Amino acid sequence: MRLPYAPRTPPPASSPSTTTAYTHLSARRSPAPLLDLDLTLLHSPPVAAGWSSFFGAIRTQTTLSAAIRELCICRIAVLNGAEYEWMQHVPLLREAGVGERAVQEIQRRKAWRGWGGGGLDKAGAEGEGEGGEDDYGGLNEEQRAVLAYTDAMTVGVKVSEEIFAEVRRRFDERGVVEITATVAGYNCVSRFLVALDVGEVGEGKKVE
Repeated sequence: MRLPYAPRTPPPASSPSTTTAYTHLSARRSPAPLLDLDLTLLHSPPVAAGWSSFFGAIRTQTTLSAAIRELCICRIAVLNGAEYEWMQHVPLLREAGVGERAVQEIQRRKAWRGWGGGGLDKAGAEGEGEGGEDDYGGLNEEQRAVLAYTDAMTVGVKVSEEIFAEVRRRFDERGVVEITATVAGYNCVSRFLVALDVGEVGEGKKVE
């Protein structure tokens, strides 16, 4: 970690806004303790409070399934080298019903980019499944569409009409906005984590 972590409880004589930020974050994490990410954000209580509100909505108030949400987040972690983000979210991906082969595909593929013939274009992926035929680790077309959209937003920023059309065909306006906000938001998370080395995963620190 490039900065010391903030204390786990509000320092003596804290301002009301600081106390409120601690209360908000603690309530959101309960019954778990505050994470290293929280203890970094709490150096700026207004940022911590706003961050918690935004990501609380992303995590608990959208219409997206847990599997779609966590596919976005875990793929972003892979693309941006955010180990702490991966360690926090891959258990949630598995809890959402995504199998181990799919988890491995999310980790190993260089891209989920192209579309062709009504499904993901194999030119955009690396490797094939058993028997020489790629089954994408068991991920369905909806999930692969979201992964292609996540790749486009994360790596190139601009999303092609082809990739957008595949997402739009499967989700309504609210769903598209929520997927886009999730991908944009967790790119912010990964960049914050990597820049400040939050969690020190690479140094063998146990992730909370």
